Amino acid sequence: MSASPGPLGFHAFTNGRRRSAIVSLCLLVAPATSARAQTRTSADSVRAAKSLFTWRDAALAAGFTTLTLATFPLDRTAAGELQEPSNQSNRFLRNASRDVQYVADPGSVVIGVSMYTIGRLGGWRNVADLGLHGAEAVALSGAVTAVVKGFAGRSRPYVSRDTNAHDFAFGRGFTGGQFASFPSGHTSAAFAAASAVTSESRRWWPHETWLVGTAMYGGATLVAVSRMYNNAHWASDVAVGAAIGTFSGLKVVRYSHGHPKNLLDRILLSAFAAPTADGMVIGASLEP
Repeated sequence: MSASPGPLGFHAFTNGRRRSAIVSLCLLVAPATSARAQTRTSADSVRAAKSLFTWRDAALAAGFTTLTLATFPLDRTAAGELQEPSNQSNRFLRNASRDVQYVADPGSVVIGVSMYTIGRLGGWRNVADLGLHGAEAVALSGAVTAVVKGFAGRSRPYVSRDTNAHDFAFGRGFTGGQFASFPSGHTSAAFAAASAVTSESRRWWPHETWLVGTAMYGGATLVAVSRMYNNAHWASDVAVGAAIGTFSGLKVVRYSHGHPKNLLDRILLSAFAAPTADGMVIGASLEP
């Protein structure tokens, strides 16, 4: 690892820093690409889309696959650059990296549940809809991420950075968090929320979806970089986490609006509580 002082961007002239710059560029370009792609496909997500998968999904998957393959060889270089003393001693970077992580976890769940609750209590169905589907997307991405983590069994950077950046062992991820690096759970949660919100925004502000998407995916990217900065994940971990999260949000919203009478929506978006002479009655409309 180089001990050269100064910010990361000012040392791109060396080979190691040039590779790290490529990783950073990929991570910055990926969310913008996702936002543009989702803006183009948002109509599929919120109209009566009976087909859960489209050819655009294949194109998006190919993009994430390319990003992951590009970052794998650069994992160790990127980790080394972000652990430079000059970067780690920067108070702003330390504080910002900690704060954005909380926004992803537990923030994404807290915000989703809060929006759902406020929407239900206030009678704002769109707010409840957004909160519910956002929380569902985060839950789905979390489940998929947990399974992949367990089977992949990859060592975290603070465990194996100085030995092997690609230390995988089948099933080892179920034995402890230090072997649950691949993929990044914080990143998948952040991108799931970003994807769900961007998809839902098509129903509210169809002409501003690109703006919502850029803001949401930009924030999710900060979460991904913070996980690398804190030495908890490799670059390829966050790339795969971003893919899982993005697809989780897309699929939840597309399925929910393509099948508006699905069981979860029928129960959770139509549930009610009303006072009675004997107390409170809670129910839901379950018409087919």
